[in-house]
Formats: sequence, structure tokens, C-alpha cells
Amino acid sequence: MGKPLMIQAVDDTRIDALKARLGLPTKIGVVRAALQLLEQDAARRERVVQWQRAARRAAQTSRRVNAEFRTHSRLTRR
Repeated sequence: MGKPLMIQAVDDTRIDALKARLGLPTKIGVVRAALQLLEQDAARRERVVQWQRAARRAAQTSRRVNAEFRTHSRLTRR
């Protein structure tokens, strides 16, 4: 059998309300749905951090390459 959770009375009523709204047959269904959403949010946050890190690394090279191809305006030359 599973391990018992110590759930406060307020949380128990919230879980019951969500169970009715979501049409889930058991309270554990609500908890599992919440865990799935939390896992997805955590994975999204990890991906954002990875993309920020990659963008920071690529920005230096990108600036250097763009500087080589920067066009010079004939109007500002003297």
C-alpha cells in the first residue's frame, strides 16, 4: 500500500473541490494532475535557463561576425 500523506483540512477541501471541477474519480487523480503540471513547469524553466546560456555564448560570436559584415554608410564618410 502507499504512504499516507498528512493533508491539512483546508487542503483536503480544496482537493475535493478540484476533484469535482475536473471530474476525476479520486483525490489522487487531482494530486497526480498537479504533479504533472509542476513537472512540466520545472522542465520549461530548465529549458529557459539552457536557452539563455546558449544565447549568451552565441551572442559574442554573433557580434563579432556582424561587425565584419556591417555596411558603411556613404553619407557619413568624409
